[in-house]
Amino acid sequence: MKTSLIGYPRVGSLRELKFASEKYFKNEITIDELHRTGAELRASHWKSQQEHGIDFIPSNDFSFYDNLLDTASLFNIIPERYRALGLPPLETYFAMARGYQGAQGDVKALAMKKWFNTNYHYMVPEIDDSTAIRAAGTKLFDEFLEAKQHQITTKPVLIGAFTLLKLAKYNGGKQAGDFVQETAAAYADVLSRLNELGAEWIQLDEPQLVADLSKEDLLLFTKLYSRILSGKASVKVLLQTYFGDVRDCYRELQALPFDGIGIDFIEGKQSLELVRQLGFAEDKILFAGVVNGKNIWRNNYKNTLALVQELTGHAKQLVLSTSCSLLHVPYSLQRETALSDEKKRYFAFAEEKLREFAELKAILGQADPYSSALYIQNEKLFGDTRFEGNVTVQARTASLTDADFKRLPVFAEREAIQKAKFKLPPLPTTTIGSFPQTADVRANRFSFRKGDISEEQYKQFNFDKIAECIALQEEIGLDVLVHGEYERNDMVEYFGESLDGFIFTKNAWVQSYGTRCVKPPIVWGDISRSKPMTAEYSVYAKSLTGKPVKGMLTGPVTILNWSFPREDISLKDSALQIALAIRDEVLDLEANQIEIIQIDEAALREKLPLRQSDWQSEYLSWAIPAFRLVHSGVKADTQIHTHMCYSQFSDIIRDIDAMDADVITFEASRSDLAIIDAINACGFQTEVGPGVYDIHSPRIPSVEELKQGLRRMLDKINTTKLWVNPDCGLKTRGVSETWESLRHLVQAAKEVRETL
Repeated sequence: MKTSLIGYPRVGSLRELKFASEKYFKNEITIDELHRTGAELRASHWKSQQEHGIDFIPSNDFSFYDNLLDTASLFNIIPERYRALGLPPLETYFAMARGYQGAQGDVKALAMKKWFNTNYHYMVPEIDDSTAIRAAGTKLFDEFLEAKQHQITTKPVLIGAFTLLKLAKYNGGKQAGDFVQETAAAYADVLSRLNELGAEWIQLDEPQLVADLSKEDLLLFTKLYSRILSGKASVKVLLQTYFGDVRDCYRELQALPFDGIGIDFIEGKQSLELVRQLGFAEDKILFAGVVNGKNIWRNNYKNTLALVQELTGHAKQLVLSTSCSLLHVPYSLQRETALSDEKKRYFAFAEEKLREFAELKAILGQADPYSSALYIQNEKLFGDTRFEGNVTVQARTASLTDADFKRLPVFAEREAIQKAKFKLPPLPTTTIGSFPQTADVRANRFSFRKGDISEEQYKQFNFDKIAECIALQEEIGLDVLVHGEYERNDMVEYFGESLDGFIFTKNAWVQSYGTRCVKPPIVWGDISRSKPMTAEYSVYAKSLTGKPVKGMLTGPVTILNWSFPREDISLKDSALQIALAIRDEVLDLEANQIEIIQIDEAALREKLPLRQSDWQSEYLSWAIPAFRLVHSGVKADTQIHTHMCYSQFSDIIRDIDAMDADVITFEASRSDLAIIDAINACGFQTEVGPGVYDIHSPRIPSVEELKQGLRRMLDKINTTKLWVNPDCGLKTRGVSETWESLRHLVQAAKEVRETL
């Protein structure tokens, strides 16, 4: 039985790529030094997989920023505004990823969206009518040859043609179907070149195939691959899917001349049934996704062996694979000192999943797999009690009634009450919550955790930073202020650390966008709040100003979606437990006279099923009520805000309105304010703050640019409904660029306000 990986984490077990990239952006290291870090990481990853006996080791799964951006660059999909900068190739690449502001010009970054149902963000390629799609880059080939220098023949990985064209944005009259011929020719060229270089396999990733597919989609897919595969020579092609099942295209996959088909048997609800009912082509190898690429719990060998044994009865040739890339899990438990050995035995990060493949291969190689010592040891692990229950939490969740999910009075009445109370000007200005986490902020937190400073010293530092932040916000004229969140390491981890039922790691970093990483908490038991989490700092900030100060919380759906969840209870039950804990905090803030409370649901869409038919039954039916549960108990004059970012929200805009918040801020700057049309079309009742500038880019927007954006918003949004804010929190930005951008934002709002 052979084994295959779809992809491997790339930022480094100690985030080496992150730190090297940041130094490169600051001109502290050269491009050669950045490339050297990349080469060291790639070599380490390949050798680790080789040592664990992985048979199909991927290459080109490494990226300096994003794999879809790599694919666009490979195929010459580079908008003219970036070419016009006249920068070297890697600098042009980073300009598309991060924006550029310098001697060569001033351009925004490409749009950024969530990668299907994950917390990873991809860059949206832009295809102009004049774009000449062709194989122009060399990274794919260079890394394949680089691996060969280490005596490792890899399986080059590339985003497939269908997913590329479906996820791209089209600037002009042409659409995906108009680029079939040249796209197919470009991919065929890649296959030919890899064949010449000695590649045995190439993996083409087509996650778009697990979404709802129309007849037009199927026609586009078959047109592309009929052409791509028509002259592929001896190199074998693996068509790899993940994040769901391929019920809409299973027959087409079987009919086309792929050598292998990768199918997800973890998230693919109907994958096994498709194989049972329709069989599997004898001339193809089934790459079966049986090891979870998203969660961090150990593989249950009993379940996996049963699945594999059934699949061998349907597929003539079988390869064991991950369900998706291991990009979505941390590197290794070897770096973990915070977890006890008792707890660690239940987990498998990326490196441990390599070991699981080796063990599965060894077990399956025995005449009686179930008598294997490795199998028996695994079975004992799953026979032990793993999760910690709390009967009080369970009883509280079970006793919820419909009234707990409904806020009164209705929105229109609350809106009038709140406008009379706060007396904010038209186009009120605010921020999303966090301010730059500078080196001294991180050092203060680190010193406290090490025990080098007292709790009193730690808090006094934070109070000083809050006072400074409030004073600066007042100076530049923001209308609704925030305390800056200097005490918070992460918008989810901070709350996880303050709640009962979570456990935490030291180095279990997972890539989110670019080389930005997060460290998701792990849900270990039932979740509850045993003490207040945020009131002290919010109350202090409020004492410093006569302006409103928002209390800042993270919502239950985002906390759950950005954590590693339990496997023994439903996501709904976990979400309701968290919602009750956050509800307690909301009421605590209100009791402390915090009159505006923001409950962020940045990840609301993240776990939305990829098929629309499953949205209500599997997700929205509990995700929206979980948010409503959090705020349903507050008074009419307490204003509830929420925030969402970097996803496509237009198709669930009515569900978002049903969250019944008073104000919702959206990411909108990178998506060219597209969400405004959806808001306008559905009669959105909630007040809105579409982000007027992109905080994931270091460029500083001009006052005129911001004014133009506000005027576009006012063409479609009533003045009484519109707020003015950046598109996300400012934690990752530099101090000077943050305050200059905000000064421009306030000035733009004031100047537009004068014209109303």
